[in-house]
Amino acid sequence: MLPTTRLATFEDVPELQQLMAISARQLSTDFYTTEETEGAIKYIFGVDSQLIEDGTYYVVESKDSIIACGGWSRRSTLFGGDQHKDLSDPLLNPATDAARIRAFFVHPDWARKGIGKMLMNVCEKAAQQYGFTKIEIGSTLPGVPLYEAMGYHTIKNIKVPLPNGVSFMVVNMKKYFKPLV
Repeated sequence: MLPTTRLATFEDVPELQQLMAISARQLSTDFYTTEETEGAIKYIFGVDSQLIEDGTYYVVESKDSIIACGGWSRRSTLFGGDQHKDLSDPLLNPATDAARIRAFFVHPDWARKGIGKMLMNVCEKAAQQYGFTKIEIGSTLPGVPLYEAMGYHTIKNIKVPLPNGVSFMVVNMKKYFKPLV
């Protein structure tokens, strides 16, 4: 059975939180220390409920299990779940601002099998249809190769200080689209 994509619901949140932790712990081992990964799971990674409310967050399923999640946003937050972001999250202007790619996590059993790229294509197309001509992401280090292969370029590295005393590196990347006619 081929994986399918659908919009995430609030009923998915417990399974999404588990997927995010499993993905981060297993796919980040060559890029971050255990302390950095555990700090990110506790203080940064998580579901951003605004994305679910906006209808811009997706899950990928196979055999009734969620194997990946990710979305795009027309709001200013670049990365982080509800526990990390400001309460105010203003809307972006498609004519001048870049949409955001947000909270991509793939189950390790499905990593490097085209699931992330499939989901990225869904999100990029939706952002383009909304009128955006550029898009940004706050990528983890393991995600950088995929995003580079999809035409994103690095803007800057962001060192995020965490309450557990370590910092977590996020790579801010950007891509430009041709406007839809």
